[in-house]
Amino acid sequence: MLEFLRTIVLDPSAIVMTAGALGVAVIIFAESGILLGAFLPGDSLLFASGLIAANGVLNPFSLLILAVLAAILGDSAGYWIGRRTGEPLLRRYPRLVKAEHIHRTERFYERWGTRAVILARFVPIVRTITPPMAGISKMPYHRFVRANIIGAALWVPLMTGLGYFLGRTIPDAQHYLLPLSFSIVVISFIPFFVRMLKRKKAARA
Repeated sequence: MLEFLRTIVLDPSAIVMTAGALGVAVIIFAESGILLGAFLPGDSLLFASGLIAANGVLNPFSLLILAVLAAILGDSAGYWIGRRTGEPLLRRYPRLVKAEHIHRTERFYERWGTRAVILARFVPIVRTITPPMAGISKMPYHRFVRANIIGAALWVPLMTGLGYFLGRTIPDAQHYLLPLSFSIVVISFIPFFVRMLKRKKAARA
């Protein structure tokens, strides 16, 4: 199991080559819809998929459609998990999250929910947490699903398109897949770490 997880994180191309577009879709769904999927490498997996598709191993259109649908369905699953189980869980364990924090989250999603759901697609971990938080805060589903579709329609083509473009323009790009995928992972985490640093500075101030 540990070896499988290590392979997914460090060498997403192995998953793409083994499981194909359907396997990519399953992992994208899990990363978007299941909290335990927060560690899964959505960005680098899509990038690797696009690069491999550029070499004719995968059909790029099938890959794109499956990955977009998986991202949309995953976020929707996360939303309903939060909507159905979040509030009862917090009521049962009130020390877990204070009521004032819940109210603050509800006000945030009421004002910024659409933008948050769209932008969260591009930040690892945040994109896994955002859908259930939107559900817990009772963000109207019609607003959520609209933002969900927009975010998926932007994120998936951008990540796969970047890989596909490099695969088409760089000779033997598949030989550089591992360092390129690792670079995508590092770059994608930059907004997350910047946000954490800003929070620490604000807390100190």
